[in-house]
Parts: sequence; C-alpha cells; structure tokens
Amino acid sequence: MMFLGQFWAVLLMVMIGGFGYGSMHPVTNRGIIYWFSLKQRGTAMGIKQMGVTAGAALAGLILLPLGAEYGWRPVLFSACILLLGSGCLSYLVYRDSPEQQETKPAGLVAFYKSMFKMLKNKALMLVSFSAMGLNGSQMCLNTYLVIFAYEKLGFSLFLSGILLVISEVSGSLGRLAWGMISDFLFKGNRVVILLIITVLTAVSSVTLAFIPNVSFGTMAPIVVIFGFCVSGFNGIWMNLASELVPREQTGISSGISITLGSIGAVLIPPLYGYSVDQTSSFTFGWLLISGMMAVVLLMLGYLTVVNKRKH
Repeated sequence: MMFLGQFWAVLLMVMIGGFGYGSMHPVTNRGIIYWFSLKQRGTAMGIKQMGVTAGAALAGLILLPLGAEYGWRPVLFSACILLLGSGCLSYLVYRDSPEQQETKPAGLVAFYKSMFKMLKNKALMLVSFSAMGLNGSQMCLNTYLVIFAYEKLGFSLFLSGILLVISEVSGSLGRLAWGMISDFLFKGNRVVILLIITVLTAVSSVTLAFIPNVSFGTMAPIVVIFGFCVSGFNGIWMNLASELVPREQTGISSGISITLGSIGAVLIPPLYGYSVDQTSSFTFGWLLISGMMAVVLLMLGYLTVVNKRKH
C-alpha cells in the first residue's frame, strides 16, 4: 500500500490483507481447543482476543501520532516489518499439540462435506447469527461514538477520542474478564455469558439513546460498560463456535461462524448511519442496537433450549 497512489489499488491491498487477517482466527482457535481444557479455554481465548483490541488501541496511541509527524507511508512500512517479525517468531516458537500432530489432513471433498454439514448445525448457526448482531453493534460503537460525543454531547474532539480509547481498553479487558468468568464461575458455560453481555449492551444503548447533555465524568462509566460488553464478547463467541463441533472440525466451524458474524460488521453500521441521517438524531441509531439485542436475546434463548435437548 505504501507504494501505491490509486484508491482502487489500495482497496485491493486492503482486501488481500483481509484474507490474511480472516484466516488467523480459525487457526488460532483450533490451537486453543487442542492445547487447553474446557475450563481453561475461556481465559486462553480471552487473552488471544485481547490482542486484537489492544493492538488497535496501540495503533491509535502510537501509529497515528507517528503518522502525523513522519507521514503514513514510512509508519505503515514499519508496522509491516513488525508484523512480519512477529509472524516469523510465532512460526519458530509455536508447536502443535501432540494430538493435533496425529490428526491427518482431510481431502478437499471431505472438507466441503464438513462445511455443508456445519451449515446444518442449528446451534452453530444460532451462535453465528447472534454474533452478527453483536459484531455490528460493536462496529457502530467504534464508528459513531466520537461523532456522537462531539456533535450531540458537545465534547471536544480530544475528549471524544478519549472516550473511544476508553471503549477499546474496556473491550480488551472484557475479552479476558468474560473468559475468566466463564471458566471459573460458570464452569465453561458460554451461552450464559453471551446472554449477560446482550442484556448489558441493550441497557447501555438505550441509556445513550435518551441521555441528556451530560459531563465527561458521567459519560465515561457508561462507555466503560458498553465497551466491556459489546467489544468483549468475541472470545466467548470464538469459544462457543469451536466447542459445538468435534475438535478436528474447529477450524471449519470457526471460519463459517466468523464469516457470518462479520456480515453484521459490514451491514449494520450503514443502517445506523442512515437512521441518523434520516432523523437528524442519534436516538434511533442507539435504539437500532437495542432492537438487535432483543433479537439476539431470543436466538440465544432458543440456543439454550437446543443445547438442553442435546443433553
């Protein structure tokens, strides 16, 4: 990207980079499923997923100021070198578990059979469509929080940006904390955690929908709870999508669930923006998130019923 000047070429590179980023989750999820027991995976997955939001926060704190000082091209190049270095280090240090090494790779026909079988897995589809709503809500918070705080609440751009940092840091902590809560308090029950997260997200978005002009000190704790929940659900989602199938199929199940869940991140933020543009108010945008959480709550409730039938 640093050598290119045409928008279409940069967009093409972003798409190619997206293929690389998207393949990271199924591979790492599979490793965690093999290396950790049921009551350890939530914490392990939370640590892994915390890297995503922690990396985003570090990029905002380090790369943006450096980009403003030296230009985005050399800073992006430096980030690429760091990425290559971390990838090589992981390759040299990481080893598959003995059980995973014994697993023979399936052929292409077996892969497609497994994939279509996953699409018929009712529990996995319910988890994936629930993640679609939560993912979209997370992107709405990340995309519109600064604009909302600046235009609606009248905060300075600096304080509005600080709210976004607070949200990202809270999400990072949430990914680890929800995993530990799932492991140690609920003995590996992931659905209960997703239900709690969904309810708290709905309450937070309703609060923002009807909040008057408040101080930064009042707004910050609301953003902490919102970010802790809607940006902290990913680890639990990855756990659940991986644990619903046999271990040798966790890569496929993770890939399918992430593909479906990511659709929400693409489609829902434009709907939020459209509702704000049409009504000239953020109220309906935040209520859109609350409405989606109601739908997610119904799907997770049905998932609980499906899981009970299986057992």
